[in-house]
Amino acid sequence: MTASRDDKKIITHHRPDLREKLFFCISGFIISVPLTLFIGTFTDHLCAVMPIFYATLCTTAIFTPFIEEFAKAYPLFYRHGETEKSIFTLGFLVGLGFGLSEFFVYILALGAPVSIRLPMIFFHAASTSITAYGIATKRPARFYLTAVALHFSNNFSALFGPFWFIGGVAAVVIAYFLSWRFYRKTSERFFDFECIEKSTEFKP
Repeated sequence: MTASRDDKKIITHHRPDLREKLFFCISGFIISVPLTLFIGTFTDHLCAVMPIFYATLCTTAIFTPFIEEFAKAYPLFYRHGETEKSIFTLGFLVGLGFGLSEFFVYILALGAPVSIRLPMIFFHAASTSITAYGIATKRPARFYLTAVALHFSNNFSALFGPFWFIGGVAAVVIAYFLSWRFYRKTSERFFDFECIEKSTEFKP
């Protein structure tokens, strides 16, 4: 992926093939889910001293959006030489893999209604693609926080039962819309076209 020239490394252009896309979809489960669970063990301890409602609010509505959106975007940060559109697509696929794994946990282990959990598969895909758009346009923090805010709105609304059909549905619809809008704004321009790294090779 890198071509050396004198004392520099030039990152060459690359478009992911079907096998790589499948890997990123699977990485939503094999990388992002374990990372979420690992970080979550620490945040759960921080919130455990609170009364039950506030502990749930702390873990589910506050920490979970930050952790999950970071964990889903994490596999994207090592990619180089991608186009804006391919980074966006890979982000969508990672989120899709994460959403599918969460879907089966909620349905098979917790008995959640399929009709409620099905839209969340694509919510995770959409929110991760929003962060991916930020990575592709070199503004990761802004779009990561956008994804976190939407995730917070969804989770916070879910704590109040039927209120989810207002706040949660709105968050899901907005995430879908932003994902579609940002996809249309991406191009086949290589987002790190000017990225040239200094070689670690020592020269006297």
